[in-house]
Amino acid sequence: MITNNDIMKKLRVALHLRDTDIVDILKLAEFEISPTELSAIFRREEHPNYMPCGDQLLRRFLDGLIIRNRGARAPA
Repeated sequence: MITNNDIMKKLRVALHLRDTDIVDILKLAEFEISPTELSAIFRREEHPNYMPCGDQLLRRFLDGLIIRNRGARAPA
């Protein structure tokens, strides 16, 4: 079964993103995360500092990618 952490890892590699890029993308979606918290998501499950990636974090990351690539939504 693929986890949210796996999806984040695959997107990071596929889009050639650094941790600072991911933090900036999340800021576009109004989601604050520290580089330390972010690195815990990319650790192995066996690691003591591993943190599961929640649905909200993944959703906000995808929202931030949309904003970065297409621009912010025009007001309705």
